Amino acid sequence: MNSFKRWGIATAGTLAAALALTACGGGSGTPTQSSSPAAASSSAASPAELTFWGWAPGYSDSVKAFNASQSDIVVKFEEIQPGSRGGYEKMLNAVQAGNAACLGQVGYETLTSFAAQGALEDVSQFANANQSEYVDFAWNSVKVGDAVYGAPVDTGPMALFYNKELFEKYDVEVPTTWVEYKAAAEKLQAADAKIKISSPYANYDYAGLSWQAGAPWFNIEGDSWKVSVDSDENKKVADYWQSLVDADTIASAPMYDPAWFKGLGDGSIATLVGAVWQAGVIKGDAADGKGKWAVAPMPQWDAANPSVGNVGGSATAVLKGCETPEAAWKFANYLSTDADSYGNLIEKGALYPAAKALLELPQLTNEDAYFSNQKIFDVFKEEALRVNPEWTWGPNMPLTTTKLDDGLNKSWAGNGKMADALTEANTATVENMTSQGINVTD
Repeated sequence: MNSFKRWGIATAGTLAAALALTACGGGSGTPTQSSSPAAASSSAASPAELTFWGWAPGYSDSVKAFNASQSDIVVKFEEIQPGSRGGYEKMLNAVQAGNAACLGQVGYETLTSFAAQGALEDVSQFANANQSEYVDFAWNSVKVGDAVYGAPVDTGPMALFYNKELFEKYDVEVPTTWVEYKAAAEKLQAADAKIKISSPYANYDYAGLSWQAGAPWFNIEGDSWKVSVDSDENKKVADYWQSLVDADTIASAPMYDPAWFKGLGDGSIATLVGAVWQAGVIKGDAADGKGKWAVAPMPQWDAANPSVGNVGGSATAVLKGCETPEAAWKFANYLSTDADSYGNLIEKGALYPAAKALLELPQLTNEDAYFSNQKIFDVFKEEALRVNPEWTWGPNMPLTTTKLDDGLNKSWAGNGKMADALTEANTATVENMTSQGINVTD
């Protein structure tokens, strides 16, 4: 079964129509009173009742808090399997059958695909008034063209996690640029051949590196997709990491492998260039590193013009067919912006807010014993405001990332070149999109 069928992609005609409606340079994105279910929302019975499908820890408590805070809307939370494990398939099948929930938790990397399938409701007429409450890149992540499909919930701004004990022991400066990062890799290895600067990156973790460098994989131009996975900007990123592989400064253990956690704990892997939520991952599975690690800003290509990548994050999306889209938006915005509710999401789900005002929450000001008693979220607060807002996910990311990983995994192991992996992924993506009748330029 091919990837488009597996992920519930609509027919080519539906895709083309959806893309034409949502592409940059199209209409205003504001539905007419005669055609949108939003038109009926003002006369909907009170209280409005709607269902929310999701899986993040703490969501059920936030729903209870919302219901207790007002009497006009009643939200019912139903926990479903995480997106790639069945949740997205459930949503898409339900939309097609006409019995979907009003709201669904949808990752940013998947939202564009949902939009291209016509599986989401445009709520821009309600949402645009709240745009200024969110960091720019997060807001852009819930848009296609002028249409807005939900509220950004959390983000994954990237930074440099580094073994402070190792850097101090070998008198290595914390790198602020990628040139300095490579120098640090060489100096650490010269001091102890067992120390590797980093481990291999794949799929969305690798995408964050491209994102930072201003090397997009996709854009929408008029009524057509532009695929640029193997652009010159992307090859610059690939060639840089290839040089670290060629210098034998990259560990063999892939991220999230038991050997990776062991390396982080015992000092044989010196850094991780990763998202804010990965702090919880390494604290939980690399306990031996406690007190040894710290966090610094992401190394830069151009120190005078800092830019940061993002890995992860999701939206509370309004699914197609929702009969109360205005009420759905009101709840979605509450989930993302209410301080008390979001404090609960930080404590239970380790989410990092997409709303600007919540970057000052007290839960984000604590010292962390694992990271040398550093207030690590002070770093991520600044990083979140530097994330490059110019990034668009493609219409079938599972295929793109699978093809890319096929080549990258070989390259990290020394059996190929990363630039070739980009070209192969680009070709496969364009061919797949073309076969589905999607307008695409390479």
